[in-house]
Amino acid sequence: MKHGFIKVGAASPVIKVADTDFNAERIIECIKDAADKGVKVLVFPELSLTGCSCYDLISHKVLLEGAKEALVHVVSATEGIDMLSFVGLPFADGGKLYSCAAVIYNGELMGLVPAENCYDGPFTGSAVEEAKLVNIGKLETLLLRSDSLFTCDAVDGFTVAVELGADLDAVIPPSVWHAQAGATIIAQMASFPETVTSTGNAQLNARYQSKRLRCGLVMAAPGKGESTTDNVYSGLCMVSEDGEILAQSEGENSLAISEIDVEHMVNIRLEKGGFWDDNSHDEYLFGMEPVETQLTRTYSMYPHLPEKPEDMDDYCRRVLDIQVTALCKRMEYAGLDHCVVGISGGVDSTLCVMVCAMAVKKLGLPAENVVACTLPCFGTSSRTKSNAIVVAEQCGAEVRVIDIGKSVYQHFDDIGHAHDDYSIAFENAQARMRTMVLMDIANKVNGLDVGTEDLSEFIDGWCTYNGDHTSMYDVNMGLTKTQVRANVRFIAEHTQDKVLAAALWDVLDCPVTPELLPIHDDQIEQKSEDAVGSYSLQDFFTHKMLMCGFTPSKTFRLAKQAYGKQFTDEELLRWLKSYCKRLFSQQFKRSCLMDGPAVGSFSVSPRNGFLMPSDGENTLFVKEVEELEKEILA
Repeated sequence: MKHGFIKVGAASPVIKVADTDFNAERIIECIKDAADKGVKVLVFPELSLTGCSCYDLISHKVLLEGAKEALVHVVSATEGIDMLSFVGLPFADGGKLYSCAAVIYNGELMGLVPAENCYDGPFTGSAVEEAKLVNIGKLETLLLRSDSLFTCDAVDGFTVAVELGADLDAVIPPSVWHAQAGATIIAQMASFPETVTSTGNAQLNARYQSKRLRCGLVMAAPGKGESTTDNVYSGLCMVSEDGEILAQSEGENSLAISEIDVEHMVNIRLEKGGFWDDNSHDEYLFGMEPVETQLTRTYSMYPHLPEKPEDMDDYCRRVLDIQVTALCKRMEYAGLDHCVVGISGGVDSTLCVMVCAMAVKKLGLPAENVVACTLPCFGTSSRTKSNAIVVAEQCGAEVRVIDIGKSVYQHFDDIGHAHDDYSIAFENAQARMRTMVLMDIANKVNGLDVGTEDLSEFIDGWCTYNGDHTSMYDVNMGLTKTQVRANVRFIAEHTQDKVLAAALWDVLDCPVTPELLPIHDDQIEQKSEDAVGSYSLQDFFTHKMLMCGFTPSKTFRLAKQAYGKQFTDEELLRWLKSYCKRLFSQQFKRSCLMDGPAVGSFSVSPRNGFLMPSDGENTLFVKEVEELEKEILA
């Protein structure tokens, strides 16, 4: 499947207890309906052909034979259907009764996988040490080991393990746990009834198990047709991946469908380490056809932020606490009692000065121990300068306005650079002058020059080497631009200071700008996003390409899914190519970054973050984007 996606489904049709013929027809209907929707792996509840609430009737010969005949009918009906289905039934062999998963593909019964657990009820069979031939009516198949895996060549890294009788409180046997650890998808055929807490518990279990095993999980629980003698069954069906619930359905004839990203699961295991594998389990190959999987799952434009709006406040509080705690520790260790910040009126320096204000307060120091310096030069507008001063003053900081124009002109004269030559030296000289001033002031006041650059700018290299690229400690280096904006917005929404709130909202409304080129009529003309693209889009690329390890073509596909019509194909491809080029060409700046706290699981710290060589080639990445351009824009 292209880009490693495979469409999976969990189904729980309304059945009739002990009516295997009726149940077979309902299962066949579900299989055909799911196939029409593009599903390639379909999971039913445990004992779906008979019902899990048959009690001791499950071991009666009539029911056992009926289950066999029903299974033969289901297998025959799947001929020509490119789907791996897991159907539950009881099966007796050698004086033992097993609860089995029948594994069906394209009119073929690939085998029966028995539950490994021993039951208190009628089931007496547990582990099968070696696969053995058995007969199901006119079909000959294998009674397999419980830790068997099913795989195909259509999706790289795709393997499925079966978990039968998934009870919310059950202990998974070691051999099944072993098989699951090697599988990228678990077919969880459940048997638990509905309670007031069962759905929440099942969600918690699915999130935990898929996160712990770094896999996808497809779970189907018994439905409304089961006996209500002692319990009620809800038909809960779920699809989860790496700790996230992708799809859920609960009710009559439940069907939950989504796409599991097998490539993502494999990439996580490559990055964080796989699982023990002594190759003791058996693998069975089936011939699924490679197709283009149509995506129905959604992708957030802001993958670095919480998906649920109600989680945002707590998230921002935790981010601020990490930044403040880190800064306090560094100041205490170094014996410093002042913070020095260069304030520009942009979101990064605005967040930084407020973090510094929180830190000195936590340390019991006066608010004026934050020295906020605005350093206007050739490209500074009155709007950004005013916002910077208002924010700093409302935080109680000491504000210093230091015009560096005369110093920069003197520097130009010293190095023989014309005053009207607006080349890169013209811009970088200003940034380096600001850094020198800030560090020297920090030395004078027993302070720390606190950096403001964020993770997004370090990744795209939108900073001057040894200028704003450098500081004594950077509290923003673990935050993307979208995370920085979210935290400034959080403070604006919750502060009781109306003057501060108004300034913060205006900061958020201003375009991102380095303010290094001369301006006209006091208007912001140099806009960062005109050069490097939308920071929202850049942060999306970072999440998919660096954190998830996806290719540029897959990243493009997911960006289209997330942003819809917000960007044209031409725009997405343009900024994707730019991102790939800058990612490599600007690595030398990331190879020598200062200390700063990581906020999430990803950073570009040269000590423990994402590491690259400073002279790596972008050829393969850019080539893939260019091939995509030819394919899409032809």
